[in-house]
Amino acid sequence: MTHYIDIHPHIISGDLETYPPSPLFGKQSDWSKERPLEVQGLLAAMDAAGIGKAAVVHSSTCYGYDNSYVCDSVLQHPDRLTAVGSVDLGAADATQQIRAWMKRGLTGLRLFTGGSTKAFDTSGLDDPASFPAWDLAGQEGLSICIQTGPVGLAQIAGLARRFPKVNIILDHLSRPVVDDGPPYNSAVSLWAMSAFDNIHMKITPRTTDLAVKGNADPTSLFTKLVGTFGADRLAWGSNYPSSDGELQDNLDVARRQLGFLPEAVQRQIFAGTAQKLYPCLADAGVASG
Repeated sequence: MTHYIDIHPHIISGDLETYPPSPLFGKQSDWSKERPLEVQGLLAAMDAAGIGKAAVVHSSTCYGYDNSYVCDSVLQHPDRLTAVGSVDLGAADATQQIRAWMKRGLTGLRLFTGGSTKAFDTSGLDDPASFPAWDLAGQEGLSICIQTGPVGLAQIAGLARRFPKVNIILDHLSRPVVDDGPPYNSAVSLWAMSAFDNIHMKITPRTTDLAVKGNADPTSLFTKLVGTFGADRLAWGSNYPSSDGELQDNLDVARRQLGFLPEAVQRQIFAGTAQKLYPCLADAGVASG
């Protein structure tokens, strides 16, 4: 069986007593209420799609900063899953919180500045109060993925420069505007991120949707992404079940759109970069293209 690594699935527990919702910004995301997916369901979907391992991203729009469900789940399946959790990096006890969650299986962090339940607010993204937590992430090898839009890229560039040991991942490529088509000048702020070796791009269904809108097309867009950042800074994530469609469907769309790329490039995007960002996944198989 061909193996892939997914660095952006989510899980939601049906046990509301043990894992009560407490969403960031006070509003639970619609998808987490309408399409909840427990860890057993994720593993079944992974098996059906031929996905070997996954870095499961905590749903802060359901659980806020309580990473209990994602951590409890990955500890039950350490051979296949690892946890990417959310912590208030500006809190006085942020470093203690990170260490505590690490003991429960967390190997990556996610910053959520907005999205489905709130407009992007990046005002605290580079708050100096968060710098000790960033330092700790660099020391411990914790990648940090960031959910933001183009509005946050200047601050992310500053963080990348200040913390070169931290691998930063832009969720959904930071949702760039690409409907102008090649050479995609509307996304100039995204292309500028290539100056920082520690900034990586996460290709998700939000990306593959953008690739067929307006004057964009998958061949020119992904040629530009690979040429600008290199395959070793691009990784695939399903966004399942937040994005519509089954996990298999989301993978199939990405495979189809990226299918023109050399096999080695596809292997890197579908597995190799994930292994770099989350070393505990490094013994997973790789895609054959």
